[in-house]
Amino acid sequence: MDARDDNCNGIIDEGCGLPTGPVQFVIAWDAPTADVDLRVTDPNGEMAEVGRTLASGLVKQRDCPGREEPCRGQNLENVFLDGNDPPRGTYRVRVVLEDLGDEAPPVRVRLGARVGPRTYSFELRLDGPDAAYEAEFDL
Repeated sequence: MDARDDNCNGIIDEGCGLPTGPVQFVIAWDAPTADVDLRVTDPNGEMAEVGRTLASGLVKQRDCPGREEPCRGQNLENVFLDGNDPPRGTYRVRVVLEDLGDEAPPVRVRLGARVGPRTYSFELRLDGPDAAYEAEFDL
């Protein structure tokens, strides 16, 4: 899982067991003890959280590395639309380095985004705690 559309068909990390949808945001990073957070806000201003489906249908699958180790060393966070009718408007994405853990900076993070018919890929470099990247995507 690398947060990319490796075969250019518009689907991020297909065949890897990740839920996907017409709106999807994924981050992946190799630094095992670094805590990177994917924060996605839907057009209604609600932020996706693990364990709760928003009224828009957005779901955050997991939070890595996590206290109960749900990621098993594969640091990846996935926010996707559970449904086929995404709300129109602006989706706001913020990728934040919460904690370096035992890692030396920078932490390199891949961000994949699928918004309707468009797929995007970004290589991020987060240099220290609270370093962040922000983007907006319109549908």
